[in-house]
Amino acid sequence: MHCWTLLIHVLSGMLFLAGIIHLVCLGRTQAPYGRYLGVFYSTTMPRTVPARLAWFIQELPSLLVPVLMTTMTTSHRESNIGTLLLLGTFCLHYFQRTCVYSVMTRGRPLPLRVMVQGGMFCILNGFAQSHYLLHCACYNSTWTSDCRFVIGSTLFLLGMAINIHSDYLLRNLRKQGEVVYKIPKGGLFEYVSGANYFGEIVEWLGYAIATWSMTGFSFAFCTLCFIGPRALHHHRYYHNTFKDYPQSRKALIPFIF
Repeated sequence: MHCWTLLIHVLSGMLFLAGIIHLVCLGRTQAPYGRYLGVFYSTTMPRTVPARLAWFIQELPSLLVPVLMTTMTTSHRESNIGTLLLLGTFCLHYFQRTCVYSVMTRGRPLPLRVMVQGGMFCILNGFAQSHYLLHCACYNSTWTSDCRFVIGSTLFLLGMAINIHSDYLLRNLRKQGEVVYKIPKGGLFEYVSGANYFGEIVEWLGYAIATWSMTGFSFAFCTLCFIGPRALHHHRYYHNTFKDYPQSRKALIPFIF
């Protein structure tokens, strides 16, 4: 398969645009799931899907699309180790989200509309990242020792560790069946309210640096615009709900913001 350069540029532009639109439209409110569900649907509740099933269905395309594309590609040309490692980092994140996080989450049901929109995003982004890495990127044999790959991969793994550990801490705040919210403690939650979001942002920033591509940076930017404001809203929620919430704790970036 040839590189569809124009399509990749369009999809990258759509990611940038989606991030900006989301930032503008949801700067003051938040996406209607989790603790914010009642804010949007105070009278009639929407159709919802159990959290575990919803997260599994929503995240699955970002794992299946690159796996299927890699399978079809290897029969036509040999991919270099740099390409496979970079695509592997993408798949590693979504394997964790699809096969681990979705099974262990104790979150509230997701509105069907949110799940479908998330699934569509995962399909398009999964295709964009996979097609670029498999058919457009040109990494030489020394790319894995390039400082961009080393720094980016390190940031990716560090961010993923923060994200997984923060999700573990959040999950264990509740007993099975509980829906109450409590003050997160431990790990980076001692410094920021959105430690799990901070970890994911660091992940995709590292991925963007390691791929050194517009496709990767557009995804990292889109991630920042989608979950950065959510961390800020969580921060405000905690301060408004808990009088003893730590005043020194920042919203998203330790010691800064």
